[in-house]
Amino acid sequence: MRKLARPLHYVPTLDPHLYQPSAQRPVRSKMRELRRDTQVMPHSHPWAQMAISTGGVIRLSMDHATYIVPPNRAVWVPPGLRHAVTMVETARLYTLYFLPARDGAGAQAEWMDQPAWQQCRVLQASELLRALVRELSTDSDAGPPLSPLALQREHHLSALVCDELRRAQDMRLGIVMPRDKRLLHLCESVLEQPTRHASLQEWALDTGASLRTVARLFRGELGCTFTQWHQQVVLAHAVALAARRMPIAHIAAELNYTPSAFSAMVRRSVGMTAAAFLGQHQPQSAGN
Repeated sequence: MRKLARPLHYVPTLDPHLYQPSAQRPVRSKMRELRRDTQVMPHSHPWAQMAISTGGVIRLSMDHATYIVPPNRAVWVPPGLRHAVTMVETARLYTLYFLPARDGAGAQAEWMDQPAWQQCRVLQASELLRALVRELSTDSDAGPPLSPLALQREHHLSALVCDELRRAQDMRLGIVMPRDKRLLHLCESVLEQPTRHASLQEWALDTGASLRTVARLFRGELGCTFTQWHQQVVLAHAVALAARRMPIAHIAAELNYTPSAFSAMVRRSVGMTAAAFLGQHQPQSAGN
């Protein structure tokens, strides 16, 4: 059995109004180095956000969904959505704010009004996107204003960031969370330790509800079976393990799969090979 989840260290968000995007600076960036098991407390803001880390996995949580995001992915959060960010590993966390078109960003930001950008999304972050994020100014409004040349450079970088975002591939890494308190407790336990139990019946014992009740709640609240939901959790944890450069065979074993069963599950769930999904395009051992 795995160790119980470690306690979190909570920190407030850096004052978002010191990084508020404007018509003059429609894309703003901030960065902070955070230790493992640190959570930026729940908050919201009237502009859109992209979060991406360097070298560590982050978890973005909302009331009824969770996203596990490794360094080669980014997570998009539409305006006004309350969320919290937890560092699964020590890393630098970059947060980019995007001014919507209706608030003064103009036609160049109209892409954010499309339905796809009105919901949370995990996106494949290209090398160019990651490089652009590192180049954006992370100075707050508490310091001196940018020079005209620096402002012009920021405009160019921001335009490229937006272009790369629009081109980025969607990754299905979201995990829907229930409202029912009994089922929520079960789902949070699975999310923390997905291999703790082998069957729904064993998980149900922790809730005080019967197997039939828990199975009914999964279908009624989440619109899927426990097996289908659990596979999404496994995929998210697999991505986090792959970010540590763990071989696919080791990832499969860590998640209680054989390599062939793991590869079949990934292909069935996301329509691609395990190597492609995990960004490990080098030749793998047999069964992968």
